[in-house]
Amino acid sequence: MTVQLSRIPGLGGWDDDPLWAHFYDWSVEHRRLGGLAWRLGIQSDLGKLYAAAAEIGRQPAGSRVLDIPCGGGVALRGLKPGQGVEYVAADIAQTMLDRTVRAAERRGVADQVEPRIADVGDLPIDDGTFDLVVSFTGLHCFPDPQRAVVEMVRVLEPGGVLTGSALLNDSGLHHEPLRRIGRAAGLLGPGCTGEELVRWLESQRMADVVLDRSGAIGYFRAVKRG
Repeated sequence: MTVQLSRIPGLGGWDDDPLWAHFYDWSVEHRRLGGLAWRLGIQSDLGKLYAAAAEIGRQPAGSRVLDIPCGGGVALRGLKPGQGVEYVAADIAQTMLDRTVRAAERRGVADQVEPRIADVGDLPIDDGTFDLVVSFTGLHCFPDPQRAVVEMVRVLEPGGVLTGSALLNDSGLHHEPLRRIGRAAGLLGPGCTGEELVRWLESQRMADVVLDRSGAIGYFRAVKRG
């Protein structure tokens, strides 16, 4: 039986700067309390997000990084002042870009960050443009996550890395209320299972595909073949 859920009033979609986005950003920035919330709420280790974002800070000067969706700018924690990379922070919502710009200013990296409105399903970016594409807790928000994977791989140059995280549909029935409420609030899309995500990456000629599950979230990383 299919249960149809109406949109939950008051929470807002991404264009409305929803309360969930503020809580998410707060939880990431406060490792002790936020980490506890992640463990209790979604049985996930927040430290894995920190470790994944650290790959941004390992990019040499002159590298190009795409962060989509940038949301409130949590991935900027991996970017170092004076690192000398070109960091394109892309999102479909101007409210999210505004928050990312403020976060970049607080972290002293605004000179490296270019905010850009973009639809991940049809990126206004040439093929093979970026050395690294990051997409943290974003894939489950897209209306067509498979198409998003195709586009993110397309803009990677050969040898480039795609990494990120997503709420997975096959993390267990105990996370199903979270997924249902998120979709009813207009915050989550259809999402995908871990097996689907790996299959999509491999079908795009991505090598060394890794999926590390942590509670409701899966962390993925893959390298574009030459």
